[in-house]
Amino acid sequence: MSSTIIYGRHAIASLLANAPQRVEHLYLAPSAMGDLEEIARARGVKIEPMTPGLLHKELEGAVHQGAVARVGLGGMLQDYNAFITTQAATPATSLVILNEVTDPYNVGAIIRSAAGFGASAVLIPSHNQAPVTGIVAKASAGTVFTVPLVGINNENQTIMDLKKRGYWIYGLAGEGDHELPKEKFDAPAVFVVGSEGQGLREKTREHCDILLRIPMSSSVESLNASVSAAVVLSAWSAQHPEALS
Repeated sequence: MSSTIIYGRHAIASLLANAPQRVEHLYLAPSAMGDLEEIARARGVKIEPMTPGLLHKELEGAVHQGAVARVGLGGMLQDYNAFITTQAATPATSLVILNEVTDPYNVGAIIRSAAGFGASAVLIPSHNQAPVTGIVAKASAGTVFTVPLVGINNENQTIMDLKKRGYWIYGLAGEGDHELPKEKFDAPAVFVVGSEGQGLREKTREHCDILLRIPMSSSVESLNASVSAAVVLSAWSAQHPEALS
């Protein structure tokens, strides 16, 4: 999908602030003018009127708050080699690698958590992985435009390269032998999130320095992939509040 529809005042504000060049059309109702109109004009984005019946099929049932944009999604992923050379790896640096996360809603939610808790980027494989689509953009509440998304060809090769650069690799696993509350994140961190059903791939698991477990009630088998990522990133961020700025 080369373009998608983004809606809602918060998502549109984030889009205008961070990626105005991606806006193909911006529709605002009179009720949504004000700050959004000011941001759009400052970014050179043309405003079109929100008319009755506009994008009826695409917006059916959506709570768009009078703010809708058609957005280009081409070239969303940065090149890994170009990205990683710009990064200064410090203990307050974290990256997220998706390891065959196939539900686009989970991908969007993980991106949103990465942005919210100060991760430097989300690394997305090219195979066996939900790509960045309109569903992902919507599920991320517009944060696909605020946190770098980086394309990678092979997760295991990428992990090996990151290790050479000083990163510590944490695989999120329900059977991990390291409990999240006890972990001291004192080195650049990479959090690897596995698929919804199978978790981490066996080969990827072997490349992790630590398998990280979230303590929880025995009455619950596991957490959703995106929820697990949010819990871990929150714990990491609590130790590195400087990442939030």
